[in-house]
Amino acid sequence: MLRHRLLFGPILIVLLLAVAWADQFLQERTGRAALLLFPLMALVDILAARELTALFRARKITTSFRVNTLAVVLGLIASSLTVREAGPISGVAVVCTAAGIVYCTSLLFYSRGQNVDGVVSASAATLLVFTYIGLLGGFIVMLRKEYSAWLLIAVVLTIKSCDIGAFAFGKLFGRHKLIPWLSPGKTWEGLFGGVLFSGLVGAGMTVVLRSIPEQPAFTIWQGVLAGLIFGFLGQAGDLAASLLKRDAGVKDYSHTLPGFGGVLDVLDSPLLVVPVAYWLLKLTEIDATGKIVEAAKSSGWW
Repeated sequence: MLRHRLLFGPILIVLLLAVAWADQFLQERTGRAALLLFPLMALVDILAARELTALFRARKITTSFRVNTLAVVLGLIASSLTVREAGPISGVAVVCTAAGIVYCTSLLFYSRGQNVDGVVSASAATLLVFTYIGLLGGFIVMLRKEYSAWLLIAVVLTIKSCDIGAFAFGKLFGRHKLIPWLSPGKTWEGLFGGVLFSGLVGAGMTVVLRSIPEQPAFTIWQGVLAGLIFGFLGQAGDLAASLLKRDAGVKDYSHTLPGFGGVLDVLDSPLLVVPVAYWLLKLTEIDATGKIVEAAKSSGWW
C-alpha cells in the first residue's frame, strides 16, 4: 500500500497541477473560468456516486446508479452557479428546485411497478448522494469560478497535506488510538502531527501565492491558521466517510486508485473543507470591504 501511495501520490499531484494550469490558460484565453474543471468535476462526482451506490447495495439499500447520477449532476450545477451566472434568480431557489426534482424522481423511480418496499431508504440514500457529493462538490467549482486555479490548488494541497503528515507522524510516533472503533489506524499523535504539517503547508502556500500576480494577499499567520483549520476539518471529513464505510463493512470505497482506494477516499476531506475555505475567503473580503467603508466614513466621503 505504501509503495503504491509513493508511486501514485506524485502522479496525482502532477495531474492536479496540469489541470490547474490548463484551466487557468483557458480562462485567460476565453474569459470564462472552470471550463476544464467543471466537466472533470462532473466525471469525478459520477464515479463517486457509483461508489456510494455500491456501498448502499452492500447495506441492502437498492438505489439506482442512474438516479444517483442525476442527483450529483443537478447538485453540482445548482451549487456551482455564481451570482453573476444566476442573475436575478435566487441561489436558494435553484438549490431547492434541484432538491425537489431529485426527491420527486426518487419517489417515482423507486415505487415503479406499485412496489413500495425500500422506497424510503432508497430515496433518502439518493438525497444523501445529492447533498454529500453534488452540493458539496459544487463548492470546488464555485471556488474556482470566483478565484484563480492557483488559489484552489493551494487550498486542496493544504487540505491533503494533513493526510500525509498524519500518516507519517502516526507511523513514527503513534501510540494512542484516536477512535479505535471507527478508524483503528488513526492516532492522536498522527492527528496533531498532520494538523501541524497542514499549518506549515498553509504558510508555504501563502508565500507561493504572493509570488503569483493578481492573487489575494494573505499574511503568513493567516496561512498557518487556515492550514490548521483545513487539516483538522479534513480529518473530520475522513472520519465521517469512515462512518459510511464501516457501516457497510468495507475498508475502501473501491480500488480505483491503487494505494488510496476509491475516488471518495481521496475526495472525502476536500468535500467537507472546501465549503469552509470558500466562506473564509468571503469573510476576508467582507472584512476588507468593512475597513474600506470605515475609512471612507472617517474621511467624510461616505
